[in-house]
Amino acid sequence: QVYLVESGGGLVQAGASLRLSCAASGRTGSAYAMGWFRQASGKEREFVAAVSNKGNIRYADFVKGRFTVSRAENTLALQMKSLEPEDTATYYCGADFRDEYTWLEYGMDYWGKGTLVTVSS
Repeated sequence: QVYLVESGGGLVQAGASLRLSCAASGRTGSAYAMGWFRQASGKEREFVAAVSNKGNIRYADFVKGRFTVSRAENTLALQMKSLEPEDTATYYCGADFRDEYTWLEYGMDYWGKGTLVTVSS
């Protein structure tokens, strides 16, 4: 089992920046991917950014350079800038122990409870 705890969400105005953090514990001795997904009200959970089990970074197309994901051992961060109202969602941290990019199509094996980001106009 892997336990994931997100932090850093909040209410900001359009154009502002936020930094989200995720701490993992439990089954963390093997190589695994860590990443961020988000889910807006009434929408399906969607991929944002992740670091694979081999250290490769992938971003969703909508990021367009605004977000930066970084990983250090069992911690994961997402630096977000130029936030837009469309970014409003609950952001979830995930961990995956399968093949390198399985999570890109099917989500991750483990999830945190999420942290809410609200961007006002």
